[in-house]
Amino acid sequence: MDKERLIKLADVPKFISDIYNYCDRWCERCQFTSRCLNFVIGEELYGSPKDHDLNNAIFWKKINKMFQITRELLNEMVEREGIDLNAIDYDEFNQREKIREETVYGELSRTIENHDCAVDAKAYIELVNDWFESSIALFEKRAEELELKARLELPNDNPIKEANLIKDAVEIIRWYQHQIYVKMVRAIHGQTDGEEESLEDFPKDSDGSAKVALIGIDRSISAWSILYSEFPEHENEILNVLLRLDQLRKKIEKAFPSARAFVRPGFDEIDN
Repeated sequence: MDKERLIKLADVPKFISDIYNYCDRWCERCQFTSRCLNFVIGEELYGSPKDHDLNNAIFWKKINKMFQITRELLNEMVEREGIDLNAIDYDEFNQREKIREETVYGELSRTIENHDCAVDAKAYIELVNDWFESSIALFEKRAEELELKARLELPNDNPIKEANLIKDAVEIIRWYQHQIYVKMVRAIHGQTDGEEESLEDFPKDSDGSAKVALIGIDRSISAWSILYSEFPEHENEILNVLLRLDQLRKKIEKAFPSARAFVRPGFDEIDN
């Protein structure tokens, strides 16, 4: 891919503008990959899974090519805007940034880390890890049971379907386990850094990020509900996880009351 190809792709009407800003990054399960510029560029650049191998020279050549294209586009923008990079005192700039990091950014980071939603989302990560670590034997036992059912070929029994149901539930839980926290950090950052206050007529990025976190919670609750049904001997532990998730959901909805109404490009729009 070269610079001209990248610019040409960006002008293709079928691509939904900014759709990748409020997605869950689960491309394998997304219905909009053909209309996502990020996905298409990634496919063109990196191709087959083996090209993602960090030890594959082809991968690094393509990464380097993308860097060159980005640098060319940046230089063109700088020239177009009349910015003289040589006139910038980087030592002074770095010193100002260091002071800002220690004061403004430091205080902002503490505010984010201590926010109820962030604290609970981070605690959920550990809760999930603890549950799965303590349930290894549980899954091994269920695998043996399903394997036995498959060999017996009992009527009105579908062990393959049951196994896939459990597998999907685990994949969903694991996919959103960390992402809920990441999206909440971004949402809290946007809400507290003051930049959104000057954009009152525009949808708030913080609401969009909070909505992605809420969707992750909704889907995680559904997935945990499947495990709740499949493992009745662990109903109490799973019920505790469900209650914690529901509490987090309510806290986010209270902290970001407009999040549910946020319209994500593509996902929440009616395609006429």
